[in-house]
Amino acid sequence: MASFNCFLVAFLMALSFSNINVSLAARHLQQLPQLPPIPTLPMTTLPPLPTTMLPPLPTLPTIPAWPRPSALPPLPSKPSLPTLPNVPPLPSLPSIPTIPSIPFLSPPPAPSTP
Repeated sequence: MASFNCFLVAFLMALSFSNINVSLAARHLQQLPQLPPIPTLPMTTLPPLPTTMLPPLPTLPTIPAWPRPSALPPLPSKPSLPTLPNVPPLPSLPSIPTIPSIPFLSPPPAPSTP
């Protein structure tokens, strides 16, 4: 969590420094003298693109048929698992002793002011 906070602070500092530079640049741009208007360029017409004649596309070959599932040999049966030996039961764990409770002490009374 601390690394995220550090990253967030660093990000906000970088953002604030970039905003200072942007505002200074905008101020300098506003103080420049009026620029002359940009002249308009004449529009030229482009010649038409040449057309090409494509040869006829070849036909796709046929895909061979896969063998039918009935023609496949049957799958082998799963081998049986060996039986596990009888495991003796685990001994019971001793009980955890209880922690004695500490009485709650109240703070001393505040001194009275006349």
